[in-house]
Amino acid sequence: MSVQRLVPSHATAYRALMLKAYADHPDAFTSSVADRAALPLAWWAARLEPAADAGECVFGWVEGGHILGVAGLSFETREKTRHKATLFGMVVGEQARGRGLGRQLVQAVLAHARARPGLRVLQLTVTEGNQAAIALYQGCGFEAYGTEPLAVRVGDGFVAKVHMWCDLAKNAPAP
Repeated sequence: MSVQRLVPSHATAYRALMLKAYADHPDAFTSSVADRAALPLAWWAARLEPAADAGECVFGWVEGGHILGVAGLSFETREKTRHKATLFGMVVGEQARGRGLGRQLVQAVLAHARARPGLRVLQLTVTEGNQAAIALYQGCGFEAYGTEPLAVRVGDGFVAKVHMWCDLAKNAPAP
């Protein structure tokens, strides 16, 4: 059991975990299960392609050949925003919660982000009211800086998103 960078051979398991998360927690994600289920497996595999590191990468907690949790990292490509990246698609399967997997996934993303030259800011959004996730991110060095009302439409309603950021230089682990 360990956190590792996912590769295209993980695509089927990654897709299954994410589609379950989109279905079970529609308020937690900007993407919908309908949108993502329509994408071919090749799209999921391409997202995990190591050469895609210029744009994004996904880390997973793999145990006994099963992916129990994931967290993605997406890099900005425009010149003026290349100092920023986004943590996305954070999921820990229900059977694996309470074991510290979420913290280890976030720490893996932070370590990878810190190793990228010129990267200074890691940002994310989390559904307002998800106190467990907010506490996890705060414990890893993230700070809330605002709330976006009506951020995501879910059915006939809307949910707000809390925007958080981490200054990678300020919150670097001690040597």
